[in-house]
Amino acid sequence: MITREEVAHVARLARLELSDAELERMRAELDAILAYIDKLSTLDVDGVEPTSHAVPLVNVMRDDEPRPSCPSEEMLANAPDRHGDLFRVPRIIEDGS
Repeated sequence: MITREEVAHVARLARLELSDAELERMRAELDAILAYIDKLSTLDVDGVEPTSHAVPLVNVMRDDEPRPSCPSEEMLANAPDRHGDLFRVPRIIEDGS
C-alpha cells in the first residue's frame, strides 16, 4: 500500500534521517496501520451515534470557592533567599542595552 519513496518523503518532511533498514521497517509498520484502517472502514456503522468517549464525562473539578490561603511566614519558611514577604530569585532577563 505504501512505498519506500512515500516513507522517505514523510521522513524528509519530519526532518528524520532514516537508514535503509529503518525505511523498510517504517514502510512495513505504516502498511500494517493503513491495512487496519482499511479494515475498519468496511464496518457497517449505520445507526451508531458518533462518540468522543466510550463513557460519559462529568466535570471532576471542584467548585471555585474563595478560601484562606497559607500564611506568608509558612510559605516563605523554606525560601533560600527572601526579601521581606517576597521570594528573591536570580535575574534572568538581560538588559537590552
